Amino acid sequence: MRIDVHHIRAFLAVADALQFNVAAERLHMTQPALSRIIKALEESVGAALLARTTRRVELTDAGRVFAEHCQLALTHIDQAITLARRAEAGNIGHLRIAYMDFAINGALPAIIEAFGKKFPSINIDLVHMPSAMQKEAMLDSTIDVGFMIGPFAAPGVQTRVFGREPMVALLPSAHPLAQKKALKLTDLANERFVLGTPHSWEAFRHHFFSICHRAGFAPMIAQEASTSDGIIGLVAANTGVSIYPECIRNIQRNGLCIRPLSDRDTAIDMVVCWRGDTRNPSVDTFIAELTVSKSEAGVK
Repeated sequence: MRIDVHHIRAFLAVADALQFNVAAERLHMTQPALSRIIKALEESVGAALLARTTRRVELTDAGRVFAEHCQLALTHIDQAITLARRAEAGNIGHLRIAYMDFAINGALPAIIEAFGKKFPSINIDLVHMPSAMQKEAMLDSTIDVGFMIGPFAAPGVQTRVFGREPMVALLPSAHPLAQKKALKLTDLANERFVLGTPHSWEAFRHHFFSICHRAGFAPMIAQEASTSDGIIGLVAANTGVSIYPECIRNIQRNGLCIRPLSDRDTAIDMVVCWRGDTRNPSVDTFIAELTVSKSEAGVK
């Protein structure tokens, strides 16, 4: 006979009650049926597990050892079932999340921290990736979730705006315009700009040139950098000016002056994207939690 969980549970019920009639009641079966199961189990094990008399039932030495390890096995099985159900529900698993500079300098760290506290059994791998690369990675399913500059429309991919960032002007501290409390984009029309490189900042450059065009000027590019730190450093060194989402205020840097732009149409959308056909249930858990977090924070 192949021993299965049904036989183990029957034996443990008898080992606990030390009475066949009581154990049979707990198992919702007849006493003769339970006796047959125990007899077949002992034959399969090759040892007497119970010592029976007309008045009492006792565990043999072999029965005590068998009961101890059977209980451990059932505990592991119950844990396995619980973990499998949690994994199916997306509460255990692994997420590959890509992000660009604006996300990591903005709301993303708090999002990841809160999610990690609530779902500690979901491991998260964070990878820095420009928006254009994220789009390719999402289509190839090499990332699960991406935080990027929108828009992004592709078959099978779902997106949601998780933040709309106003733009601010970045100036060297000694710049004459630093004396103003707020600026218009046209105030920067004759300035030389520090901008992200085309390879790493393609999505932002498209937004930048679009809003400059709407403001009626073509920006002059003085220098390019591949990272936010590079852009900030070049501005602080008086190489030129720049614009950046308002999350830049989370970064402290000597020699840098930040001024709001009063133009209404300069804000940029940050989007979260994921594949609608994903087989990773942790993605649904993450997106659902992100939605709840936005709602609680009153984000539109």
